[in-house]
Amino acid sequence: MSILTILGIIPLVGSVIVGFTPTKDVARAKIIALVFAVATFVVAVVAVVGFDPNSAEPFQYVAQHDWIPALGISFAVGVDGIGLILVFLATLLVPVVIWAGWNDVEEAGEQSPGQTQGNVRGYFALMLVLEAMMIGVFVSLDVVLFYIFFEVILIPVYFMIGRYGTGRRTYAAVKFLVYSLLGGLIMLAALAGLWYVSLQNFGGANMYFPDLLSMDIDPTVQGWLFWGFFIAFAIKAPLWPVHTWLPDAAGSSTPGTATLLIGVLDKIGTFGMLRLCLPLFPEASQQYAPVIIAISVIGIFYGALVAIGQSDMKRMFGYVSISHFGFMTMGIFAFTSVAQTGATFYMLGHGLSTAMLFLVAGYLISRRKSAQVTDFGGVVNVAPVAAGLFLIAGLSALALPGFMTFQAEFLVLVGTFERYAWVAAFSTLAIILAALYILFMYQRSMTGPTSEGVKGFKDLNFRERWAIAPLVVVLIGLGFYPSPAMNVINPAVERTMEWVGATNPPPAIADATAEATPSDSVEGSAR
Repeated sequence: MSILTILGIIPLVGSVIVGFTPTKDVARAKIIALVFAVATFVVAVVAVVGFDPNSAEPFQYVAQHDWIPALGISFAVGVDGIGLILVFLATLLVPVVIWAGWNDVEEAGEQSPGQTQGNVRGYFALMLVLEAMMIGVFVSLDVVLFYIFFEVILIPVYFMIGRYGTGRRTYAAVKFLVYSLLGGLIMLAALAGLWYVSLQNFGGANMYFPDLLSMDIDPTVQGWLFWGFFIAFAIKAPLWPVHTWLPDAAGSSTPGTATLLIGVLDKIGTFGMLRLCLPLFPEASQQYAPVIIAISVIGIFYGALVAIGQSDMKRMFGYVSISHFGFMTMGIFAFTSVAQTGATFYMLGHGLSTAMLFLVAGYLISRRKSAQVTDFGGVVNVAPVAAGLFLIAGLSALALPGFMTFQAEFLVLVGTFERYAWVAAFSTLAIILAALYILFMYQRSMTGPTSEGVKGFKDLNFRERWAIAPLVVVLIGLGFYPSPAMNVINPAVERTMEWVGATNPPPAIADATAEATPSDSVEGSAR
């Protein structure tokens, strides 16, 4: 059995055990959930350690079994560097979220003010189911299998928002579901078209991704299929203008749900663009790249500008993420190795920084019983550790040097500059907006005189501090030493570029010297 299959089975088994834990034994249910989440992370670390970034094979830990042979559908799993990074992200965040959100949900009649009332076993069981589905998406090598995980993942998220959320949770859950189902239906139509194309190319249906790469698809058909997949991924990410479900979902979710929703689940959209859109539809991807980059730039500035005007912390973080997803998509469709490496690294960095923002904000919101920035003030005077971690989370979100988010954003901009210089130069202005929305929020909520509602604050306890610690370590560790992640990502990105048939633009300095000294130009190109 492949280690990837084991990765998916562990949280599923854990969810069943948690679900059948005695109703009154809430503490045991939480402990079981945490044990299975940690076990999944340990297996993921084993997979990371055993992964060979220099392998000539495009995917590792591959396992393929016939499932529905008549339709060319198999249960096929495998992973490259891009998928492995996201599996690591998912398996790291789930135990962190469980540990950090230990008391986010309490049984009916037992909850404290500010906590959500509900079935604790159900909440943590759904979290483990969600983890299994996320892993399934990132390791699927059969396109139909990918689609199944892509759609089934909606079920646990819908209940985690609608049953365990706050405020307008029902509205937010239904809106999330409608948007996601619409994207899924569009993708299903494109999937049917892809199945028919495989039938023509192979003389029989075949939905195994490595085999599909060899297909010859008519450019017009490529265009239709590309947009079918891309729209579904754009909604999932989400990108402007199909983004409006995200702020509502983030604002109405528990901090743990919002962390997994934006930190990991939304990466399925950008991952799908890299995994399916580009390699399967290379000509269409390059043809429509300028349009998508324009949409990405609009999203970068739209998300940042709207975030500045938000008074609700969780909704603000939702709009901040819309801006960040614009950077990721811009990097993907810039079609340079540097930009795509930066976009992949950005997925990891954004997931960790967003998790830290939501979890620390969740601690503050549970104490103040409000998510409004104006209800805070002077937190640093009574809870300096909480305020300090909130500042670290904010600085990582605005990509301050020293955090891995800086490395990612820098690579995206530099890589985009190689092909679209003016786009990259203009997009750098968003860095100023990022400083505004993060620092203004910190100033209004954490500094100044201590407001009446904050005077009784208790600082973070042992559990809360240590739940955040792994995020700080990884964000700063990979900020100063990104090589472990880059060594895994780079070969996968180069292979994706080969599948698309894209080449990096020649260095501008080489072009400038070509006319004067051809030999120097050749030497520069060799370098």
